[in-house]
Amino acid sequence: MLRPSCFAIRTIGVALLMGAVPLLVVASVADRAVSERTVHVSGSGTDELNRAIVFSKQPTATGVIQQSTETIELSGDLHGRVLYQVTSVLDSKANTLVNTGDQVFSGTVAGSQPVMLHDSQFRFEVNLASGEDQGSVYLFDHIAGPHVQCTLKVRGTGKDPDGNPTFRYSGACTFGSE
Repeated sequence: MLRPSCFAIRTIGVALLMGAVPLLVVASVADRAVSERTVHVSGSGTDELNRAIVFSKQPTATGVIQQSTETIELSGDLHGRVLYQVTSVLDSKANTLVNTGDQVFSGTVAGSQPVMLHDSQFRFEVNLASGEDQGSVYLFDHIAGPHVQCTLKVRGTGKDPDGNPTFRYSGACTFGSE
């Protein structure tokens, strides 16, 4: 009967131990809380209104309700594009325009890897008499890329040479939020 040598026993023991170490590391990382980091962001954008696809327009007693798809080009800390499906409610008597719907941002946040984020809560309000427009954006639903959520305030700055609305945005984005 052959007896295993001490070298063979030690080698088997080390191999078993080395196989268990990665499992212990993975288990400890899985139990660790996700670290969150919030950054303040700002920048500008252009709503490419001249490229909108209008699906429907329904007259109302005070104006019109329009459904369309539009794109927005963003620069600054959020760099990329927004595709949004918007319901626009124009009230001629109150001189207001309100935009709501769904939008998806595809791009980078403060130099991050590319992300895709969805927002179904945005709201933009335009005072047609004064031209003042402002809104809020809630990019909370993660689709792809690093986990990040952004809350933005948007304020209109006028129109570009093609008549497209321009704006500035500012807010906060939290990385690591799931």
